[in-house]
Amino acid sequence: MKTIAVIPARYGSTRFPAKPLALIAGKPMIQWTYESTCKCTDFEEVLVATDDERIREAVVAFGGQAVMTSESCRSGTDRIWEAIQGRDADLIVNVQGDEPLIPATVLHQLVQQMKSSGADMGTVAVPFGISGRDPQDPNAVKVVLDANKFALYFSRAPIPFQRQGGEPCEPLLHWGLYAYTRAFLEHFVAWPTGRLEACEKLEQLRALENGAKICVLTTTERTADVDVPEDIARVEELLGISN
Repeated sequence: MKTIAVIPARYGSTRFPAKPLALIAGKPMIQWTYESTCKCTDFEEVLVATDDERIREAVVAFGGQAVMTSESCRSGTDRIWEAIQGRDADLIVNVQGDEPLIPATVLHQLVQQMKSSGADMGTVAVPFGISGRDPQDPNAVKVVLDANKFALYFSRAPIPFQRQGGEPCEPLLHWGLYAYTRAFLEHFVAWPTGRLEACEKLEQLRALENGAKICVLTTTERTADVDVPEDIARVEELLGISN
């Protein structure tokens, strides 16, 4: 299976405008994400998909590949589908542009799990105990799995709910990293927004509502995504850089 990675990156952001171009230790964040992704040897190609000329120019300047997509894309997934048109790719991995320290090991493990599981789609989860996140936080998406490590449901609510007297079950934090077979991705972007997707504002629920199988890689690796400007200092601290 020919495997490529696509990093969707847009300039506009409510909480952090121009986030892909924010400097981390002197390099734009999109460069950190691109270079971290390239460390995974499973990818035959790594692309940045953007609708902004400033981001494209920044990617070209550091020697990366950028594909211009339309401003009408309703989501990063639609941007990825548009970006791969005319490219020979059987398996596509969606790496978020605000993951400057994405571990190559996790990317490799996700690709291998997709190839062995026969799933339509794949993603990653981390035990909340090592994540540093609060399971009660609706911005921290939870996922529950079946016995074969496929997703049963994703929610902003604290799931599974432990009833009094019930056995403890550590919740899993969903990590927004995705892999798709090309055939499935084509179907996914054509489906209308699902009822549960519209309720929870979680795009992956569209896949479950349509009967897709989503394999979930559970890892103890940690990353450092950037949501707000204050997160830059945390990433630089992880890099051993202090201001």
